Amino acid sequence: MSVLAAALSRAMTSSAHDLVVFHQDSGTWKHYPWPEVHARAELVAARILAEDNPGAVGLVGEPTVDLVAALQGTWLAGQSVSILPGPVRGADPRHWAASTVNRFVGVGVTTVFSHGSVLQLLRSTDASIAVHDVGEAARGQLSTRLTPLCAAPHTPAVLQGTAGSTGTPRTAMLSPAAVLSNVDGLMQRVRVDASADRGCSWLPLYHDMGLTFLLSGALSGAPMWLAPTAAFATSPFRWLTWLDDSAATITVGPNFAYSVIGKYARRAPNVDLGRLRVAINGGEPVDCAGLERFTTELSKFGLDPGAVAPSYGLAEATCAVTAPLPGSGLRYDEIRSTTSGSGESLHRHAMLGEAIPGMQVRVNPVENEHLQTPGRDIGEIEIRGSSMMSGYLNEAPLEPESWFKTGDLGYFVDGGLVVCGRAKEVISVAGRNLFPSEIERIAAEVRGVREGAVVAIETEDAARPGLMIAAEFRGRDEAGARSELVARVASECGVVPANVLFLAPGSLPRTSSGKLRRLEAKRNLGVASH
Repeated sequence: MSVLAAALSRAMTSSAHDLVVFHQDSGTWKHYPWPEVHARAELVAARILAEDNPGAVGLVGEPTVDLVAALQGTWLAGQSVSILPGPVRGADPRHWAASTVNRFVGVGVTTVFSHGSVLQLLRSTDASIAVHDVGEAARGQLSTRLTPLCAAPHTPAVLQGTAGSTGTPRTAMLSPAAVLSNVDGLMQRVRVDASADRGCSWLPLYHDMGLTFLLSGALSGAPMWLAPTAAFATSPFRWLTWLDDSAATITVGPNFAYSVIGKYARRAPNVDLGRLRVAINGGEPVDCAGLERFTTELSKFGLDPGAVAPSYGLAEATCAVTAPLPGSGLRYDEIRSTTSGSGESLHRHAMLGEAIPGMQVRVNPVENEHLQTPGRDIGEIEIRGSSMMSGYLNEAPLEPESWFKTGDLGYFVDGGLVVCGRAKEVISVAGRNLFPSEIERIAAEVRGVREGAVVAIETEDAARPGLMIAAEFRGRDEAGARSELVARVASECGVVPANVLFLAPGSLPRTSSGKLRRLEAKRNLGVASH
């Protein structure tokens, strides 16, 4: 069996702790000892190996103990796994099912496991792939002892879809060794102790951060509390209740989740967060003001401000690339710039720690005088190391030891890596280069503008570049909000937006993990690309 499957088998079968799954229907947690989860994985592996021509395995559905078991079951059967999201609210169910099956077929999946209503939808398609009930496959008894299958050379462990926020999504092929290295590197950095730590997550398993965090529990044998993403989306403050219920010491979430809870902390339930020692913030640009508000408000419930851990990662590196040491808390670099007619403006960028064990990061200078800031050597971030993908599916493989260009811009300070934005998304207006994330952060402070639902894009009007801001808005005074937004951006960024467009909630396109798709928004709004 692969190095990943072998490591998981050793950890899961010897652990004295549990996987704890939240059942949304009853609102209760149920405990499953890790050895039991592994026994279910062996049953899933046997079902996969019973297929005439076993191939890559697809998983869909909110997390259950059987769906988690199917991950290890896939690797025991020597196959690759691809995890895709279920239907979102408002989607046409049959169209979603057909599209999902087509995506699976496109990456070589021959067997799919799911459950509940999603299972029935997938079975209703005319697909030639086998669709099984994961609950039925993971229960019962093995007729004979399972002999794990050794994966063929170069068989990926994970076929991970990339976010696709700046272009067409691609599929990263992650080897068993790369996945194992990334999880090990992250556990070393946050100093996981299986005898003392407890993890808690609501992130979807189709997201690289959600999958990696789950595997950190399985590979350490530590207790892992896992809730459905839909339960968080229904009531974000449940996250705090779950942290209290689980006595969690480690958790993980995207920036918007921390910002929303900090912004509306007055609604927070009475919980004890004193045991939480690491709260990883990753997956999207870190809003320093929002994260600072989160730590300030939640410190009233015992949260140690040093617990927050702004980090950097991407699917092509399995997940984590940099992370700070536990206890570091939010540290940021302040940059002062002069804006015409407005004096000085202050910009804060989160420090994202050093490269985790096994990874290397460098910044390659870019030739753009507008991007340069005194005392900061800004360039394109490049990475390499033991967590890197083998390459993109159906594309040339990544050369060993080669540097991978991330497309992100950043620089180094004493607190580690700082990420400014993406090179392809830099907005050039009136001789100034602006990062969309900074403009979007400022716009989101306006009353009525939805948190995490703003895109700043470059447009052309009569051959003159300009700044357009599109935001989902829920409020009564659109005119007042528009004036305030223009004034804030002009004051802090030194550029007057050419157009501010307010949209109904849910109008902006997003990836399956919730990130805004700027280029797609640009096309939808009829803005010409350069």
